[in-house]
Amino acid sequence: MNGLNKKRGVRLKHECKVKVRASETDALGHVSNISYFIYLEEARIEMFKDLGELLDMESWPFILASTSCDFKQQAYFDEVMTIRTYVSKMGNSSFHLRHKFVNERGLIAEGTAIMVYFDFNKQKTTSIPDSVRQKLEPYIEENVVQGKR
Repeated sequence: MNGLNKKRGVRLKHECKVKVRASETDALGHVSNISYFIYLEEARIEMFKDLGELLDMESWPFILASTSCDFKQQAYFDEVMTIRTYVSKMGNSSFHLRHKFVNERGLIAEGTAIMVYFDFNKQKTTSIPDSVRQKLEPYIEENVVQGKR
């Protein structure tokens, strides 16, 4: 189940649930490191869908400039993890996302992504439109300094 967490007076986070499939585990029986990056992509896409941004590949406006994942504890087949996504920084043409993987055992992993607003016809970055910025701003974590890029 995916969706936006809507609470008045509190910064929002997007939540996406993933259930670990057998094919996402490795020979040691835990979730393979590469699977976390697939989960991060799923969380980003679900957030963009829920925010109402276009998902038509002909007009897709985002490129992934960087991503990382820090593993805190193992996850296993058939477990359900919730991926909580926040905006950690908003610049002129890019924004940073922070992801937390959690389940009933606590924090499983933390990930980051830098997304760049990109004009594929001109092959260059472009300013994030105000309409997109307004949709992302409620997800900016409190006490985060906004920068320019």
